Amino acid sequence: MIQLNDIIVKFGDFEALHNINVHVKEGEFFTFLGPSGCGKTTTLRTITGFIEPASGTVQMRGEDITHVPIEKRNIGIVFQSYALFPTMTVRDNIAFGLKIKKLSKADIERKVTDIARKVDLSDEQLAKAVSQLSGGQQQRVAIARALVTEPAIICMDEPLSNLDAKLRVQLRNELKKMQREFGITTIYVTHDQEEALTLSDRIAVFNKGYIEQIGTPNEVYNFSKTEFVANFIGDINRLEDGAVAGLKLDPAKHHFVRLERVHVNRTAAECPFLAEGVIESREYYGLYIKYYVRCAGQTIKVIEKNDGISIYEPGEIVTIGLSPDDIMSY
Repeated sequence: MIQLNDIIVKFGDFEALHNINVHVKEGEFFTFLGPSGCGKTTTLRTITGFIEPASGTVQMRGEDITHVPIEKRNIGIVFQSYALFPTMTVRDNIAFGLKIKKLSKADIERKVTDIARKVDLSDEQLAKAVSQLSGGQQQRVAIARALVTEPAIICMDEPLSNLDAKLRVQLRNELKKMQREFGITTIYVTHDQEEALTLSDRIAVFNKGYIEQIGTPNEVYNFSKTEFVANFIGDINRLEDGAVAGLKLDPAKHHFVRLERVHVNRTAAECPFLAEGVIESREYYGLYIKYYVRCAGQTIKVIEKNDGISIYEPGEIVTIGLSPDDIMSY
């Protein structure tokens, strides 16, 4: 669907992207994930045509669009700020791209009404000025405006970052539902790991202008290819040699284990390697409990499912256990 081949982007003498290679499949929800300044938005802007690469090609369905103007790429864009016209009505905002294409009034009215229904915007909201809508409603308008022209692909640059946490989760679920219903190829930019894991079919993890790993959410989380990915995706423990009795670690490498792969007070049959520790503190989240266990001179973080019975107190002596299969080494 969309293919980036050896993309290099430079701003003056600064090389922002180094040989970026990505292939986004038809109908896929593909996320560019990474910290600020890592190159994910620059890559998105290269796809949409706002940035022209110093070298490399951008292809859509086999056609080279590297030098095709933005307006001729058939790509819908949802910006972080939404970029809506605040004094215009919602209806006119959504219809803007259709008017540029010089569609008839009847076609514009039909398409706007249809897309508004699909993104859950009422007739009453269509008549309002955008400035009268909530942040979540404005986000729906931005998505509707991007989709109404029936683009081949939609690109979203941190579209939920301006919303409060609860609304972000709600709209995240709606976004994925909409994307499935429309079946449209979606490229999504975010720095939020949870957002990437819950929304994506596949994720490209960016770091300093390079892609560290491309994979499914399960692959980047449980089979992180690099130390950066292991640390950036979710929470993790770095293990020191001797932290767990009998577990020998290569001193030339760094070793990591996810919190939910470490267990408290399990048997040797369940966990091949056990060690005694002391609960330093705990954080109660309802569904699970996060423990900080002091063990052989280091603090190991552990997540245990909350069964309402086995809840350990600070100062309590426990055993922690893990399997060597769950350790990622770099």
